[in-house]
Amino acid sequence: MAQKRGKRYEELSKKIDRSREYTPEEGVKLVKDTSAAKFDTTVEIHLRMGVDPKQADQMVRGSAVLPNGTGKTVRVIVFAQGDRARDAQTAGADAVGAEDLAKRIEGGWLDFDVAIATPDMMGQVGRLGRVLGPRGLMPNPKSGTVTLDITKAVRDAKGGRIEFRVDKTGVIHTVVGKSSFSEQALLQNLATAMDAITRARPTGVKGDYIRSVHLTSTQGPSVKLERGAAMALAGRSAA
Repeated sequence: MAQKRGKRYEELSKKIDRSREYTPEEGVKLVKDTSAAKFDTTVEIHLRMGVDPKQADQMVRGSAVLPNGTGKTVRVIVFAQGDRARDAQTAGADAVGAEDLAKRIEGGWLDFDVAIATPDMMGQVGRLGRVLGPRGLMPNPKSGTVTLDITKAVRDAKGGRIEFRVDKTGVIHTVVGKSSFSEQALLQNLATAMDAITRARPTGVKGDYIRSVHLTSTQGPSVKLERGAAMALAGRSAA
């Protein structure tokens, strides 16, 4: 059964030619023009990957720090003790603790967006796997959230760090900003995200790594990007 769309969505969709693919520059402009909501919508990319996520050597996962941020206020907690706990507080973490913080989460508190831990705290954090894992909140070395450099991790999380991971259907969904961002800012963020995803290519992948790229805003219609042009952005991320 097809999803019923509102009149506003249908009108905005008419601005997009479904028979063609757009350059990243055209796509960013269209997504801003077709933002369907009255609030500042989130802009995301959705990539269909040429990987089999059931195979361990084809799992795609990583992170990136967007140069223009995500436009979202990020609540960060840190599992640390001693000097590194003090570093976390100085860097702006919203909650810092050890056993006390773990018990708070076990009690049902989940009012945060990112969890960071020092390696020595993972014994305590590990028992929270059933709670944090399904929500994508479990600290992980591959995403930079298990680290000794707590100051950098907190500042990155607060300043525009995103995480991406291929889901069980072989698709990556990640944020690249807000519809209120300038076209240039969104393009810069998109380039950084594409660069990080390109660099995260697993050794076990054969053939096309990225099969399609779509750009969309919350409640808005999606725009299909030219795959080659979108992938070429990766080389521009440092520009």
